[in-house]
Amino acid sequence: MAKKQSSNGKGQSKAPHPSGDERYKVIDRTMKRFKYEKDALLEVLHATQETFGFLSDDLLIYISNHLQVPLSQVYGVATFYHLFTFEPLGKHNCIICTGTACHVKGSASIAEAISQKFNVPIGKTTEDGLLSLTTARCLGSCGLAPVTVLDGEVHGKATDESTIERVERVLANEVKV
Repeated sequence: MAKKQSSNGKGQSKAPHPSGDERYKVIDRTMKRFKYEKDALLEVLHATQETFGFLSDDLLIYISNHLQVPLSQVYGVATFYHLFTFEPLGKHNCIICTGTACHVKGSASIAEAISQKFNVPIGKTTEDGLLSLTTARCLGSCGLAPVTVLDGEVHGKATDESTIERVERVLANEVKV
């Protein structure tokens, strides 16, 4: 079957991905760019997480098969790095740093306050899928401890109250939509 010419003139196929999910093309392009080298595993996992929002078992198996890396190794790398998740995250994400400086300055209290206020266990997502609460070993902003990240925006010198207020604002805007 001949490849269809795309409008960009690069000869990329517009045929649907065999999986039926066009997002797999991002994984395929990433693997191809790195010539299917086993050393590309971390880059492929990162591209997959960015595209799908999490790493499902099916995605790990797909990557394992195409990079010809044992599934145990793919899983080992994915579980080693904190940035990878194995369940879909909520529409809004609150990350609490638990590194030494943040811990000493009260990050555990912030995480517990958010968990209690919004009825979301640490590491989980609310039942309505609007908020995920996670922790990170270190966000690299120790001078701003304790640090939280809400929807990608870093907040230093966080308190229970300031973090709850930010999350309430984000969720209130969500309800208005």
